[in-house]
Amino acid sequence: MKLGIGIGWRPEIADAVEALPGIDWVEAVAENICADHLPEPLARLRERGVTVVPHGVSLGLGGAGRPGADRLADLAARATLLDAPLVTEHIAFVRAGGPLTASPRLEAGHLLPVPRTWDALDVLCENVRVAQDSLPVPLALENIAALIAWPDEELTEGQFLAELVERTGVRLLIDVANLHTNHVNRGEDPATALDELPVEAIAYVHVAGGVEKDGVWHDTHAHPVTRPVLDVLTELRARVDPPGVLLERDDAFPPAEELAGELTAIRETLAAAAPAAASPPAASRSARSGTRTGTRPGTRPGEQAPGTRPAPAPGARERVAVAQTAVLSSLVAGTPVPEGFDHRRMAVQSRALAAKRADVVAKVAPELPLILGDGYRPAYLGYARTRPLSGGYRRDALDFAEHLLIAGLPADDDARRGLTRWWQDRAAPRPPRRGARLVRAARDMRVVRAARTALSGTLPGTRSGRGTR
Repeated sequence: MKLGIGIGWRPEIADAVEALPGIDWVEAVAENICADHLPEPLARLRERGVTVVPHGVSLGLGGAGRPGADRLADLAARATLLDAPLVTEHIAFVRAGGPLTASPRLEAGHLLPVPRTWDALDVLCENVRVAQDSLPVPLALENIAALIAWPDEELTEGQFLAELVERTGVRLLIDVANLHTNHVNRGEDPATALDELPVEAIAYVHVAGGVEKDGVWHDTHAHPVTRPVLDVLTELRARVDPPGVLLERDDAFPPAEELAGELTAIRETLAAAAPAAASPPAASRSARSGTRTGTRPGTRPGEQAPGTRPAPAPGARERVAVAQTAVLSSLVAGTPVPEGFDHRRMAVQSRALAAKRADVVAKVAPELPLILGDGYRPAYLGYARTRPLSGGYRRDALDFAEHLLIAGLPADDDARRGLTRWWQDRAAPRPPRRGARLVRAARDMRVVRAARTALSGTLPGTRSGRGTR
């Protein structure tokens, strides 16, 4: 199916997306759409005949556990609601622990890389088949950006993706910004990855912006698309004419004219690239991918090619579960860094996870930054350092408030009373009626205004009345 040029639909830029010229399709985060009705701007796009593709972020198909039936049903319902031609997800794990390791379940709140090993591939392929059987439309999977690298990997990214496609028939969503990220952070050549993966399996392409800081590329989706990312798009276009290309933006949304300018740059890059080369023969793809069938060039008949394994080994899920739990526990619970991982990169990833979590909690519970003022962010980051996300962001907001109150914080009496009332309202078995909430909200705003100046410096981590980011 030919999709054309698209943009990621977000509520913050809904009006701009409707007005942008030349938009053939949009992609919407599946978890942000109610299963029984569409936001009005998205419904209007559908009425105009604009294709909408749901993009999932929470299945965790690369995790050791099998994908949850409820999550699959939700994704299927959104595909049906949108009359989508396909759905997409990520090659990533987002949670760990639980029954496979007899340990508490941990949530990352972010997409984390799977090890490129045969064990992890076996688990991923089985999970993908479960998902494919549960979805009403084809599935495509996205390569992710990574700050950290697993030690002792057995396959390159291109080989891993090629093997996945060969064994499951899944389509690919190739993010060229993520290929660039992995080039900066892990020294992986995007051209080599594109040479090794089956480009004929590409369903569409993502293009997004990021920023480099202290030698680490952060895939922020909050900065303009850079020339190196467009260069990777050029490399991809030289190999295949992708059915669709989409601009992603998730934060720090620019004016509509800047979005239009980035879309123009994408169109010009595609137009200027060399014509797509013919797809390589299947036998050649198999040889390049490191598959378990056949041999690589230079391998004698009957000899096992480097990087191949003859058959899946038993116990793969358990081994992957233990490894992923150790990594995630180090990132979100402060346990020791597993052997072989770069301690500096793990620290960068840990801080990034905590910062993202603080941002989401501030959106889910916007009253907390109002009540705590500049002290909110440093206090939350301190809390998150050793307290993993385990029950969703709303539960996390309640646990954070309870943590502060048990510690006798904030020090300002009015702010502490406001935080206490907020916690009591939301932790109660039956929330107060709307009239009571309005009365309390008006009262609490008066308290907040009176307490803001007195609050500065009373929470751990504040300095000169300002939090640190």
